[in-house]
Amino acid sequence: MNIFITGGTGFVGTTLSASLAARGHRVTILTRPGERKDIHATETGISYFTGDPTVEGPWQEEASRHEVFINLAGTNIFTRWNEQSKRLIRESRIYTTNNLVAAIGRRKGAHSVLFSTSAVGYYGFNDDEILNESSPAGNDFLASLAVEWERTAERAAESGARVVACRFGIVLGRGGGALRQMLPLAHLGLASPLGSGNQWFSWIHEGDLVRIYQHLLAHSEIHGAVNFTSPKPVRNGEYTKILTRVLGRPSFLPPVPAFALRLILGEFGSVLLKGQRVHPEKLLKSGFIFSFPLIEDTLRDLVLK
Repeated sequence: MNIFITGGTGFVGTTLSASLAARGHRVTILTRPGERKDIHATETGISYFTGDPTVEGPWQEEASRHEVFINLAGTNIFTRWNEQSKRLIRESRIYTTNNLVAAIGRRKGAHSVLFSTSAVGYYGFNDDEILNESSPAGNDFLASLAVEWERTAERAAESGARVVACRFGIVLGRGGGALRQMLPLAHLGLASPLGSGNQWFSWIHEGDLVRIYQHLLAHSEIHGAVNFTSPKPVRNGEYTKILTRVLGRPSFLPPVPAFALRLILGEFGSVLLKGQRVHPEKLLKSGFIFSFPLIEDTLRDLVLK
């Protein structure tokens, strides 16, 4: 298949695009002017097209020549939130998705599939409640953003496209993300839970994430929201304890105080102190089998190999 990816040079996109190309798909990655294009220098089946996904341009005509669209673009949310940063977080997602939907519209009803990234933040914060794809949306900033993001992507269905909203949990992988940020502290024995440590941590191994995309390509009957999470979420404190045990490091520091996180990260600090207990119901019912359902096996694979 011909696959067009926005955000293809990021942490998730780099791994996913290489995997798709290795399986014989022809992948085009949209890159901004000046963005590096050598991350797949040894890969075949991957090409690049320059353009800003938040702005209309010639890239949309190039995109319309593809059958499958994977939308991964968006400003990193792991920063101190203020009105400006929240505006950039929203616009990077909504503008990109809106422009990609317009590009799909140029295909005039030809077979198209849009895999548009969303997040488990869609559900808001629900303590210990188990959440599946039919659970209602929350009402905080991330939830409201996810709702708008998914609704924007769903407009591609008006052009006959199959639309899947990929609700990511925390992606654990070797090339970046949450694990890469935490490993230096864990190696030094300085990792500690956040706040109470009782908040749920819904996660996914990068290898399973890639395999989910392959599964969805093979199962055209699946559409709408799909939770990209392990069936075995853990609490933040348990995650920290297992990570230090896998590394053979002590874990003696007290939890990071809630007030300190809020002081450093503002509103986003409160997000880290809460969580979602998410269940990948659609994937399991469709027959998907996770290679890494357990957090300890995942960390041993990613950290020790």
